[in-house]
Amino acid sequence: MAIPDPTFTPATTPGLDAARVLRLAAQSLFDTFGRTAMGTMVVDREHRIVWIDDGYRRFLPALGHAEDDFIGRRVEEVVPNTLMGQVIDSGQAILVDLLSNQAGTFLVTRLPLRNDAGVVIGAVGFVLLDHPETTMLPLMQKFSRLQQELDSTRHQLAQQIAQQQAAQRRPKHSIASFIGTSPAALEVKRQARRVAQIDSTVLLLGETGTGKELLAHGVHGAGRRAAKPFVGVNIAAVPDTLLEAEFFGVAPGAFTGAERKGRDGKFKVADGGTLFLDEIGDMPFDLQTRLLRVLSDGHFYRVGGHQPLKSNVRVIAATHQNLEERVRQGAFREDLYHRLNVIRLRLPPLRERREDIPMLTRLFLGKSARELGVDAKRITDQALAQLAGFDFSGNVRQLENICHWLTVMAPSQVIEAKDLPPEVLAGQTIAAVAYAATGAQAAVATVAVAQPAFQAHNLPPVIEPSTALDPVVSQVPPTLTNAWETGLEQEAQALLAAGRTDVWDELTRRVESSLIRTALVATRGRRIEAAQKLGIGRNTITRKIQELGLK
Repeated sequence: MAIPDPTFTPATTPGLDAARVLRLAAQSLFDTFGRTAMGTMVVDREHRIVWIDDGYRRFLPALGHAEDDFIGRRVEEVVPNTLMGQVIDSGQAILVDLLSNQAGTFLVTRLPLRNDAGVVIGAVGFVLLDHPETTMLPLMQKFSRLQQELDSTRHQLAQQIAQQQAAQRRPKHSIASFIGTSPAALEVKRQARRVAQIDSTVLLLGETGTGKELLAHGVHGAGRRAAKPFVGVNIAAVPDTLLEAEFFGVAPGAFTGAERKGRDGKFKVADGGTLFLDEIGDMPFDLQTRLLRVLSDGHFYRVGGHQPLKSNVRVIAATHQNLEERVRQGAFREDLYHRLNVIRLRLPPLRERREDIPMLTRLFLGKSARELGVDAKRITDQALAQLAGFDFSGNVRQLENICHWLTVMAPSQVIEAKDLPPEVLAGQTIAAVAYAATGAQAAVATVAVAQPAFQAHNLPPVIEPSTALDPVVSQVPPTLTNAWETGLEQEAQALLAAGRTDVWDELTRRVESSLIRTALVATRGRRIEAAQKLGIGRNTITRKIQELGLK
């Protein structure tokens, strides 16, 4: 099928200009397609059919049209599923495509038509093959295999991504990961195991580095939600302006630049599992109101959304701050505090469980060695004693950092006291056997009760028990608050000089007895209140009373 060109005259001369050569090429290409194609159609810029050849006419009855019922009609009305309109509107050719409708399946080509100014004025379509499922069977089989392989790869990739995301949201630690055999550590683990069996909100209190996040992982992993996600948010690390979207998500098109599909917040991601809110004390006051509503009725709205969403998460919150004080200051909502403070667990600082320092030190030395790919270093008893006497302001995290430092910086495989970091060597040490003392009040009380044991060493007179229990610790002279340390050292020297081999156990027993007696005197014999003042559990104080033979 040829379309005559009145401006073109076949010439045998070699002087054809470039424009005429291009026109000749276009005419030849069109003629070739016209002779080899099974059908040809031309459509104008308004999508109306202006011409079809005889080959295309034979498909019209199957499409429900008479052979003369097509000119001037929109191509979409005559040929279902055609993309000729798309070619006209976009100006982009579709070189190879499959067209399927009631007339059959065809292999087609669609090309835009342009005028001399380059403006699209229509499109031409060629039916290259009918029934390509048979004539192109080898190619289509290959295409089908490639499509199956692509679908399989996509499925595997989606599974891997889902598994990776699930692994990231699984608990990384168990309750047993809270290392320690001291009474304080054992009490924390006992309470955590009991809390894990219920779905109540938990508030973890403790200084920085005491292991609040680790214990939150452990509580989740030991509970009924262990197979569901564990999602943590460090509120202090997220800008205030992004916290609301981080928690509740963003509705589609909520603001300029928002994702079209929207974005899930942490409450949605953690659905069915546990949401860990670290540093809850840093939450902005206005956001506390929205969190309170979620905790109250379990519903929330995405940012920019109008459809309420149901929340099914267990909340574990943690802070190193005194939330009661922040409530008094007006920086934290009292009603939210009571919502969070359903079950409260206090994690003791490292100075309250000094017996765990040797075990933790060896553990962290081994961990650092594995991370660095070197042999683990050993540590002498003298160096351990020096560490045990150090006041770790950063708690377990600081001890771990010190062990990493020692793995790198200690000059030999055996760590001695002189190899310890400068802050440990320069820091004021205290007797490791006084691990049970909980601050200045307990220290002063220990001096008062232990006075008879130390009188033989001509120590300065100490305050009476009633004064020792005065809550205004700042009124105690500094020389008196340090007297018990001197007496303890002298008592240890005397026992060592006498050849005793149970010095540790003997002095530990005396210190514990003195602390418990003093606390019981202060509370008029009420054990639970005494345990609270000492910072230990009620089971611990009962066991100690029995072990020490106290009445």
